[in-house]
Amino acid sequence: MAQDHLPCTGAQAQQVYRCDIHGNTRCSHAPCLGAQVIDTTPTQGLNRSTGKVQRHPDVQREITHRQIAEAIRPITGKSPEALAVDRRRMRLSATDKLHCEWLDLRLPSLEAQVAQARADQKGQAELALYQARLQLRDLRC
Repeated sequence: MAQDHLPCTGAQAQQVYRCDIHGNTRCSHAPCLGAQVIDTTPTQGLNRSTGKVQRHPDVQREITHRQIAEAIRPITGKSPEALAVDRRRMRLSATDKLHCEWLDLRLPSLEAQVAQARADQKGQAELALYQARLQLRDLRC
């Protein structure tokens, strides 16, 4: 399984992609051509066999951030996810922040282009989406 090892907490979780490479399915933090995004939402530490909550400090930190975000939502008007993105991007340069925002706006249209592309245009649409995802990852947006 190909993976890039970068620090990852609940609040800073990276995208995980399912890639089909020559008939082999692989999962990776690095995007690939034709990748599908996988939902990797953590279980929040619930032990199914005992029903007891056992949380790693990173998971507990994420829960605390989410609770604070929900409490201040009427003031900020932002979802917990939007505030997590703001926290993650806080250390980026102004240029990188702008580039991340541009990619945020561009990704949905690129994903729609892949979904709607004719067979002869699919490869080009997947390449454009792949390149945008790489930029998003490399900038640590």
